[in-house]
Amino acid sequence: MVGTIQNREQFLANIAKNLGRGQRTEGVSTPVYQYQPQYRILQDASQDELLQVLKEQCKSIHVDYFETTVNELGSKLEDVVQFYGGGPLSLWSDERFRQFGLQDLIETVWPNQSYDVHIWDPAKGQENIDRCERANVGITFSDITLAESGTVVLFNDENKGRSVSLLPTTYIAIIPKSTIVQRMTQASIKIREKVQKGEILPSCINFITGPSNSADIEMNLVVGVHGPVKAAYIIVKDK
Repeated sequence: MVGTIQNREQFLANIAKNLGRGQRTEGVSTPVYQYQPQYRILQDASQDELLQVLKEQCKSIHVDYFETTVNELGSKLEDVVQFYGGGPLSLWSDERFRQFGLQDLIETVWPNQSYDVHIWDPAKGQENIDRCERANVGITFSDITLAESGTVVLFNDENKGRSVSLLPTTYIAIIPKSTIVQRMTQASIKIREKVQKGEILPSCINFITGPSNSADIEMNLVVGVHGPVKAAYIIVKDK
């Protein structure tokens, strides 16, 4: 663990005292509960069935849903961006854009269409956030996708600023089909496995479920309140 923990022993001793026992410093294990419904939800669903669950959920969370293949992803993404009004565009600095064959679209096609294309650059600091704020469309990949809730999980780091999915008017998530899992339970397991392997976790992990919305005023749902007004998921079926 990096850093210094202040007053840990005093804090833990106080908790133990209020529980009416001494501190337990060894022999502590995670309890195994008799009922674990979180693991049973959609546990037997195939990847195709999870895809259908995700597709249906998108209707409830005001997300536009698109499907494509790796070979057709470039043209599909170009069409979807144009559907939402074109640039300016803001993207992560993410190797997956090249791996999925989008380099020509980003470096040639869009600039030739006079779209302003911004790639996140940690060396530019605040300028990145300013560019995202002016962008019409922000585009990222989803690292884990929750079928049950229609949530994309984004592992943010210095090259993948969270402003890309937060500040532009429209947010587009590219979702490889292989990233789709049942629900939050499975996403938590994947993150915990990274910790157990000693991997360095992202500086921020965002769970995004469609465009921004609020229903806290007289329980009336208002979409597009404090973040992206619109959101779209592009599923890459063969990846």
